[in-house]
Parts: sequence; structure tokens; C-alpha cells
Amino acid sequence: MSIILSKNLKQKQNVKLTPSLKKSIDLLQLSRFELIKKIDKEIIENPFLEKNDINNDYEDFNHSDFNFDIESKVSLRESLIAQLDDFHLNEKGIKISKLIIGCIDEAGELTESIDGIEEISNFKYSEEEIENILLNIIHRLSPSGIGYRNYKECIKIQIDNKNNISKAKRALIEDILLNDKLDSLTEIREIALKNGYSDKEFKSALNEIKNCDLSPGLNFEKTDFIEADLKVSFVDKNFEVAFNDNNFPLLKLDDDLISNVKKELKKKKNEEILQKINDAKWLLTSVKKRNETVKNVGEYICTKQIAFFEDNPLKLNALSNKEIADEIGVHPSTVSRILRNKYIDTPKGVMPLKSLLVSSVSKTRDISATQLMKLIKDIVNSENKPKSDKKIAIELNKRGFSLARRTISKYRKKNNIPSSRYR
Repeated sequence: MSIILSKNLKQKQNVKLTPSLKKSIDLLQLSRFELIKKIDKEIIENPFLEKNDINNDYEDFNHSDFNFDIESKVSLRESLIAQLDDFHLNEKGIKISKLIIGCIDEAGELTESIDGIEEISNFKYSEEEIENILLNIIHRLSPSGIGYRNYKECIKIQIDNKNNISKAKRALIEDILLNDKLDSLTEIREIALKNGYSDKEFKSALNEIKNCDLSPGLNFEKTDFIEADLKVSFVDKNFEVAFNDNNFPLLKLDDDLISNVKKELKKKKNEEILQKINDAKWLLTSVKKRNETVKNVGEYICTKQIAFFEDNPLKLNALSNKEIADEIGVHPSTVSRILRNKYIDTPKGVMPLKSLLVSSVSKTRDISATQLMKLIKDIVNSENKPKSDKKIAIELNKRGFSLARRTISKYRKKNNIPSSRYR
């Protein structure tokens, strides 16, 4: 067999995370308040930007109505980034840490998977490097529990960061957290007693778990004010979603200044001034695009959940980031950023936009947990002879749901329905 050296041309498409694209992504995940602060800062620093005087409400809002005590406080994200100095990380470690912190929501939960963060970094950092920074750096930041991926991990992080817990109690707590498939705490207690722990030790370990904060980020800073990005209104079962322009600064370019500066730049080029002009144009376009994208996401969510607003919580349909992403033509991780810290004003009050997303408990049909609990209750109420969880699963699977017996058991218990033996 011979080896032949040859030159081949190959076309390949790659998505590059350009500085402009990264800035746009960062803009998407800002809350309304953070965006207004950024716009105010840009207006001060960039002479080619100015407020549109038509929006007088914003001026009144700035000077009288809003409680700016919140502005003087450090945000959760700023606090986490500031704590990185204590670990003396190299440049790469700092960049990975900031990337992870950018994916942590206001509750302290890591909203992106490890492979999702790898993709966001344009595969510059590996899953192993990201996982290592998450476990050894982020999970050691304050408030304790930050960067958790599920509630069990949130509890474990807080227990691991406590110094006054004995090794025996730590081991027992880990045993309790591992036994998530058992039916009740009674069974977990019985196993603990069989393993040589006393009833007192079990109760003490259980109290440690109960004292853990499942949303550590929310207690970092009190939120004095929330203003919704979107407002949904209903008239005769028809709805309209609009971006909330109240108190939102309207931007415009100082065209006269730009025109005069460009005349001078023809005589003598100045890259710094040109960049300021481009930054001003970019901000105008990006803020408009950001607000339109938030509105598009809100409209699609309301289209799917319109029955929910008609006083029927059981009609909260299963909806995922991927479905929204496919509909509006963006990546699911982009939708995740759009939903972060965004609120919608509805007839049921102001609520987080992401609270209207419910994952499906079935892989073959869209059905929310609440809807499944309703189906199980209907089957139990209509039975002549008590049906086991397996039989209920078989009955529902005939309708195409493809549900496991343990899934039926889980939601039957949440419904406070006793097993077939006690019905």
C-alpha cells in the first residue's frame, strides 16, 4: 500500500462568536432594569447618543417614582465575579468562571448544561475544564449553593461548605440524598437505622437538609421593584402582546454631530471616534432587536398558553425552549437567555416569562405534570376496582403517552391519592 500526499480544498461552515455577536448575546440576557442602566451609561460615555425628548415619562420616572436604593447595591453576578480574585486564577480560569456565572439565574441555578456552555464558548473550552471550574470554584462562592444544577446538588453544595458537620452526619446526609427512588422518608429512615444510625442522628441530618436554601441567589439582594418587559391584554378572547414602553428610554443618534465629525474625519482619520459612532449605531439596532425578540418570544408563549389565562391552570400546555427556538428561528440557548430575568404583565398579575414554560412528562406526547395528575385522578375516580400504577400506566400508554409505572406512582402521590391497596 502506497501513501499519496495530495492537496484538497474543502468548504466548511463554522459559527464564530464575534465581539459584536457576544455583545448582542450579553444584551439579550439583561433584565429590563440592567438594560436601562446600560443605556444610561452609554449615553454618558458616547457623545453621539442622546435621549429622545418625546419620552417624558422616563424623565419623571428617573427623578421621582423609582426607588434607586437597589442601584447602590452590588448585584449577585457582580459579587460572584468579585469573589474570583480570592482564588488567584489564571486568565483562562477567570474566563471560564465568568462564562459559567453568566449562565446562573437570579435564584442561583445554572441554567445551561455543561455541553451547552461548551457550545456557547464556541468550543474554546472543553466540558472537562468547565466542569472542573464549576465544582472547584463556582460551588465554593457565596452565597453557598450557587451554580447548582438540581436541588439535590444545591443541598450538597451547602452541606459541603459547612465546617461544623461531622463526617458521620455528612455520610448520612449523602445516603438520604441518594435514596430518591424510595417511596417515603419512613423507608429512608428504616434503611438508616439498619445501617447503624440512631433515630436522633437521622432527625439531625434531616434538619440540616431542611435548613438548606433551595434558591440561594434570591436571598442575596432584596428586589425593591420589578417592571415587566411585556404586557398582555385580552379583549373578547383575542390577545395582544406589546412591549412595555413606559419608563423605557428612547434612544436616537445625534445626526448633526455625526455629520460634522465625519467631515473632519475626511481630513484626519480617528479610529477611536469612528468606533464610537459605530457603537452608537450598534446599540440602537441591538436594543431594538432585543426588544422585538423578547416580544416575539412572549407572543408565541401566550399563543400556546392562552387557555391558562382563561382561569384554567390545567390548560398550561407543555412548552420547551427548543419549541420556541424552532418557531422564532434562534438557538435554544438564546431562548434561555431571553427568558432570564424577563417579566410579563398579565391579567393574573406580573409573572416571570419562564414560569409559563412547562416541560412534558412524556417523550411521545405533550402533557404537563398538572395535566397528567388530572388524568390519573379521572381514572381513579371512574374505576370500579382499584387499579395499580402499572395498570394506570398501561391504560394511558394505549392513548400514546409512553409513561413508566414509576412516573404514574410519582404523580399519583403528588395528587395525594393512596395506592390501590388502600383505595
